[in-house]
Amino acid sequence: MRSLISRTGILFAGLLAGFGQCAPSQPNELEVRGSCNTPTNRACWSSGFDINTDYETKTPSGTTRTFNWEVKEYDNWTGPDGRVKSKVMLINNQFPGPTITADWGDTVVVNVKNSLRLNGTSIHWHGLRQLGTNIQDGANGVTECPIPPGSSKTYKFRLTQYGTTWYHSHFSAQYGNGVFGSIVINGPASLNYDIDLGAYPIQDYYLPTADELVVQTQHTPPPPSSNNVLFNGTNINPAGSGGAYSRITLTPNKRHRLRLINPSVEHSYQVSIVGHNMTVIATDLVPVNSLTTSNVFLGVGQRLDVIINASQKAGNYWMNVTLPAANACGTSLNLAPAAIVHYSTAPNSNPTDPGTAPPNLGCRDSLDYVPVVTRQAPLDQFSASLQNTLDVTLNTTTLVVWKVNGSAINVDWDRPILDYVLTGNTSYPRSENVINVDQKNAWTFWVIENISPVPHPMHLHGHDFLVLGASSPTQTAPFNPATDKAGLKGANPTRRDVTMLPANGWVVLAFRADNPGNWIFHCHIAWHVSGGLSVDFLERVSEQKGQISAADQTAYQNNCAAWRKYFDNSGIVKIDSGL
Repeated sequence: MRSLISRTGILFAGLLAGFGQCAPSQPNELEVRGSCNTPTNRACWSSGFDINTDYETKTPSGTTRTFNWEVKEYDNWTGPDGRVKSKVMLINNQFPGPTITADWGDTVVVNVKNSLRLNGTSIHWHGLRQLGTNIQDGANGVTECPIPPGSSKTYKFRLTQYGTTWYHSHFSAQYGNGVFGSIVINGPASLNYDIDLGAYPIQDYYLPTADELVVQTQHTPPPPSSNNVLFNGTNINPAGSGGAYSRITLTPNKRHRLRLINPSVEHSYQVSIVGHNMTVIATDLVPVNSLTTSNVFLGVGQRLDVIINASQKAGNYWMNVTLPAANACGTSLNLAPAAIVHYSTAPNSNPTDPGTAPPNLGCRDSLDYVPVVTRQAPLDQFSASLQNTLDVTLNTTTLVVWKVNGSAINVDWDRPILDYVLTGNTSYPRSENVINVDQKNAWTFWVIENISPVPHPMHLHGHDFLVLGASSPTQTAPFNPATDKAGLKGANPTRRDVTMLPANGWVVLAFRADNPGNWIFHCHIAWHVSGGLSVDFLERVSEQKGQISAADQTAYQNNCAAWRKYFDNSGIVKIDSGL
């Protein structure tokens, strides 16, 4: 119980290990915007760019921002709740990793040095479209070889979207060891606010390493309970003294933007604040018409930008995370995960009202969010695409394996699918789960059927997708086109890059084939993608090589040569999908 646990402890902030952000090479966009994007005019950004601008067709000019990172591991590390973990892997010795803050239209350059002892690494920029820069996506075994220990790699890409997202290692479940962080891309907003509180990740936290948990979940289908839930990198120790609550400070009578992120490896959850509503203004990197609600759902990998109006009596209020035990969203040994929402004019103290748990959403995300920039999928074309059905199944005959259409993905770190693209080889191994998408700029429709009792947060690289519909709690897979198609919404439905596939149910998605590249579509529960739950959309393959510069191809080949030289002589055995 919160009232029985000591509130002592120090917020873990991490130490910067001699790396940082270089100065912008051009004038800051704020100097150009002038009176745009002020507290009373957030919809405006700069001349010719505002909340109604279609960010897939038009991007403002920006500056170049460079970051230098080193990934290292540490033994017997004292974590933010005061307990010791046997091993962590951190970027610049920070937990969570350093936040990338930039403006819409900026170019980001990240130099990554791998100083891990044995493991490779790669960094995926979750939710970023990477238009024309698929080679920068950071999915090892797909668009690159892992970065071997002792080597470095430079990622470079342009921010054509704005909002809130995150980055993480895509080397097996490595981000569960600490290789992740937030991305804040400043841009317009659909609702005015006074203060931007920045990124606010809420994550599950485990004392065993991610490597140990992968092995455990390969042998036992039910996932382990987390040891804690961290808010912005901290929490009290629910098993005893140590740690500290995260505190969100509000200025009375001001409107605050909070950028909620779920970088968990397993938990999906609901968030509520006692005595306060939240107004959602963005789903993942999609600005939406403001929608006020008493609680929000966040699946693994999802983000929601919310506005909190500090209009209540000055005091201290709990922000609660709810993990209903009956719906397979995950379980935690912290039975009441919480942070403190503190009004600046009130004394610091712990709240006394625990609040009431919100109605159980059944591990389903809302489809009520309406994007500001509209998209429409032609549902009259849907019937011709019913062959695009992806069936998710669970096999526990030997190890716990997740399959899509009967095959578990198993990428080759030594030979990514990009190798096949560059050499014109179309003999893709079955274990790569390649799906060719050749229709140029056409809408493609996908029916994902869950033949398992576990919900899955499904994430697509390189695109956001239209969520045309999902099964209700009373419906089960398979999708029945004769009866279920009528309930689909093609006119500006909810759009994002992660959505929940209901347990024993289905979801129907659509995306336009307008971004040539290799884009994986996978469950974002680390144990599930590690166990094979992914496919690789090979989009407009004939155009891919032509969009990769000679310099990028050389860098790719050099990194793969370094990786092969290391890995093939290391004696290390790959035990999972590699993703």
